[in-house]
Amino acid sequence: MAGVQTAVALREQGFTGPVTLIGAEPHQPYDRPPLSKAVLLGEAENSAFDIDFEALGITLRLGLDVTGLRPAAHELDTGRGPVPYDTLVVATGARPLVLPGSEGVPGVHLLRTLDDAARLRPVLERRHDIVVVGAGWIGAEFATAARVAGCAVTVVEAAGRPLAGALPAEVTAPMARWYGQSGAELLTDARVARVEPGSVVLADGRVLPAGAVVVGIGARPATGWLARSGIALGPDGSVTADSLLRSSLPDVYAVGDCASFPSARYGERLLVHHWDNALQGPRTVAAAIVATDGDGPPPRPYDPVPYFWSEQFGRFVQYAGHHAGADTLLWRGDPADAAWSVCWLRGEVLVAVVAVGRPRDLAQGRRLIEAGARLDPRRAADPSVPLRAAKV
Repeated sequence: MAGVQTAVALREQGFTGPVTLIGAEPHQPYDRPPLSKAVLLGEAENSAFDIDFEALGITLRLGLDVTGLRPAAHELDTGRGPVPYDTLVVATGARPLVLPGSEGVPGVHLLRTLDDAARLRPVLERRHDIVVVGAGWIGAEFATAARVAGCAVTVVEAAGRPLAGALPAEVTAPMARWYGQSGAELLTDARVARVEPGSVVLADGRVLPAGAVVVGIGARPATGWLARSGIALGPDGSVTADSLLRSSLPDVYAVGDCASFPSARYGERLLVHHWDNALQGPRTVAAAIVATDGDGPPPRPYDPVPYFWSEQFGRFVQYAGHHAGADTLLWRGDPADAAWSVCWLRGEVLVAVVAVGRPRDLAQGRRLIEAGARLDPRRAADPSVPLRAAKV
C-alpha cells in the first residue's frame, strides 16, 4: 500500500522522472484488508489495486528480493544485482512474528500476504478445528472469518484479555464477550508451550486439538535488510524518520509500517501499523521529493490523527487518535448494547475515540481531534448529544 501510493502520489504531484516500484512478492500490488475477509472466505480471488501502472509510467519489478542498501554508492543490493537510485523510498512494511518453536510444524499459518490467505482458504473450506494464537486485531478478524465458514475456533491469548496492547482493560471487557457470542472460545492467561502436528499444548498442560493453527501475535518493521546500511533505526526496529518522513541517510525516505515519525500533536514518536498511515504518509513523501527537486511548494509536516478499523464478530470497530497521554475516559452508551463509543480527553481536549457501530461518533471525533477541540465532559458522555455539539 505505502509503496504503491508513493508512486502514484509522485505522478499526481507532477514528478516526471522515472519511478520504479520493487516488490518481493510476484503478485500485482494488492490491498491487504480484504485478505482477512473476502479473499479468505473465497468471495474474491485477489485484491489487486485498480491502477494502470504503465499509463502512469511506473515500472514494476516484482518477485525481487532486496537484501541490502549501500548509501555511499546510491545502490540497492538485490538477488539480480545492484539497482541504482537517485531517491529511495523504503516502504517494506512489517513482518509477522513467528511463534517460537512452531517453525516447520505442519498446519501452522500466518496471515499477512495473498499467498497466506490462499493457503488458509481451503482450511476454512474443510472446516478444520482451528486454534488462533493471539487475540489482537488480526486474531479477532481471522476468528470471525473462521466462524462464518463454520469452523470450531479456540483463541489462545497470553495476556489476561484481548487487545491487551491496544486498548485499556475496561474497554476490552465487552469485546471479550463477543468471542463466546459468536461461538468461538477465548482462553486468556494461556501460554503456548509447544505446537505439535494436530494439537497445541498449553503451559498448564491442556492439549487443544488443532487441524490448523493461525498465529497472530504481532508484527515488527521489516528492516533487517537495512542493518549494515548505517540508517538510524529505533528500538522497535523502525526507520526513525523526521516530520517529512526523511531517514537519517541522504535521499532516503521511509513510509508506512516500517517507519516511525515524530508527532507534535501527541508529543512522542509514533509507529502506526495501519492502512490509513500507508495511505496518508506517501503524500508527504511525494511532496517532499517534488519540493527537493524545486518543482513544488514546501511540504507540510506529517502529523496525522492515526485511524484504523476492524470488522469482527458482526461489529464494525473504528479508532482515531492516540490515547496514551489521556487522563479522562468517557463512555458514550452501554457497552452491553450493539453500539457504543469511548472518548479520551487530555484535560478537556479530545485526543482519541473508539466507536463500535457508531460511525458518526468516529467521523465527528476525528475532525475534533484534528482541530484540537475542547469538549464539555458532561455533554460528551451523553450518547444522545452529537460529539460536535459537546465542543466548547
